Amino acid sequence: MRLLVATGIILVAMACNTKPDRQNPEQTFYYGGDIITMEGDEPHYAEAVVEGEGHIIFVGSKKDALAQFGGKTREIDLGGKTLLPAFLDAHGHFYNVGFTAMCANILPPPDGPGADYASIVEMMNAYKATEEGKYMVEKLGWIIGNGYDDSQLAEKDHPKAADLDRVSTEVPVIVIHQSGHLAAINTKGLELMGYTAQTPDPDGGVIRKDKNGNPNGVLEEAAFFRVLFPVLGKMDDEMAAKAIKKGQDEYARKGYLTAQDGRTTTDQLTALRKGADDRLYYIDVVSYPDMTLGVEPLTEGHYTPGHEYKNRFRVGGVKLTLDGSPQGKTAWLTKCYHVNPEGRTGCYEGYRIMDDDKATEYVKTAFKNKWQILCHTNGDAAIDQYLKAVQAAEEEFNYDDHRTVMIHGQTLRKDQIPELAKLSIFPSLFPMHTFYWGDWHKESVLGEPRADYISPCRDVIDAGLKITSHHDAPVTFPNSMRVLDATVNRVTRSGQILGADQRITAYEGLKTLTDWAAYQFFEEGRKGTLTKGKLADFVILDKNPLKIDPLKIHDIRILESIKEGETVYKAN
Repeated sequence: MRLLVATGIILVAMACNTKPDRQNPEQTFYYGGDIITMEGDEPHYAEAVVEGEGHIIFVGSKKDALAQFGGKTREIDLGGKTLLPAFLDAHGHFYNVGFTAMCANILPPPDGPGADYASIVEMMNAYKATEEGKYMVEKLGWIIGNGYDDSQLAEKDHPKAADLDRVSTEVPVIVIHQSGHLAAINTKGLELMGYTAQTPDPDGGVIRKDKNGNPNGVLEEAAFFRVLFPVLGKMDDEMAAKAIKKGQDEYARKGYLTAQDGRTTTDQLTALRKGADDRLYYIDVVSYPDMTLGVEPLTEGHYTPGHEYKNRFRVGGVKLTLDGSPQGKTAWLTKCYHVNPEGRTGCYEGYRIMDDDKATEYVKTAFKNKWQILCHTNGDAAIDQYLKAVQAAEEEFNYDDHRTVMIHGQTLRKDQIPELAKLSIFPSLFPMHTFYWGDWHKESVLGEPRADYISPCRDVIDAGLKITSHHDAPVTFPNSMRVLDATVNRVTRSGQILGADQRITAYEGLKTLTDWAAYQFFEEGRKGTLTKGKLADFVILDKNPLKIDPLKIHDIRILESIKEGETVYKAN
């Protein structure tokens, strides 16, 4: 009897972790809930949608669906739930989401325990004793934590090498800032990197130092990437496969069935392509290699101008980065920061990554080869640099329908918006900042009224532009409903509204995750709306975002994610 019970439990567990057994693998009929097609400028509902062989074969009334398909399909009664097109990740770092899932979680509450230095040290010490922590040290040689945020720590500062020495003095330790643009390392890490009082700051980066001129452990931008990239380069096939699996699971459970890897290194691209060769993907992944590391990934034939996938993976273009992080105070502004970061005096405006000529050269390379380019520009000075580069490239190469993307655009000025429209630059904005760092922007980064204009979605849409709204994971979790909530409501952690005039409607917010996101990816012909002939990529929500109090949007649950007719995630 015990054997039979155990066998039954195993069989149930296996059933819960495999794709559902479809009675008729050809067609599935969904009805009985709010089916939002996402077609048009106003909400449009259908009574039924039918999927066949991974595509949408019918959208319309239940009566007509029954007349055509009744008795021939597997019927799914939504039971009052909401079905709409699956979400597309307008900007994130897919591979790093999987990687950081293997690191210690030191995010601030409510996403993690990182409330102060003591809690970070406690978590790091607990993590290093776990099987995952030991695995990472064995593979990479470092104890790694991800997600601390000085703006949310009780100390309102970055942990230093001396703090991290409480985790280890024998093994190098690194804790990555939530922005992904800074980090802190312990004394052993400084020794390993050769960072001393005599080490000059690298171009586009800073090694912060104490009053005696010695490195204090805090690294900005290029000084940090010199640590991180070689560590990531040590990941073997086993770790890469694990990261791909964890990344997909995280995206699928939030309704994202197209993920972006928005700054792929050479080693990461090798791993991602091998993942495709090994058929590891069950969602679509689009990679944008960092063009400052070389353009061989595109010139050697890995880029497909027709935007076709191979085993659910493709290279979509290139990524360029022109500045840093506003919350980390490395973004490049035209006006002073409200409060200077440690060690800075006078009118501190952040700094650029490269000069104008170099930026223009990179953009021209993309336009010459007709590659889509995504460009990280948080500060308005970086946006100015990008606008000049795009104008010069367009004048020389006249690249039609380039869909050049401005990533983040946090401090986009009102006078820059007409230039975006003139140059057909697609804004992918980051209003998630209004929740996570809105209070910090008001108090320390920008002050008022500049903080109120962070990611000005309303003004950009009113200028006639489509936009997308993103999470920049692993900067934040790829939480689609938190993205939608912040885009629509702009409510800070403390409950203040940041820039009420830049709110958009819930329907427009959904467009940024579906229809408009598909357009950004050149995939509007196969994704983004419930339209006959498109892929049957669906997400099912427990509530309709268009019919509830907008302030409750972040509480909506993802119940099921369906990729080309197959369930890839289902909530318990």
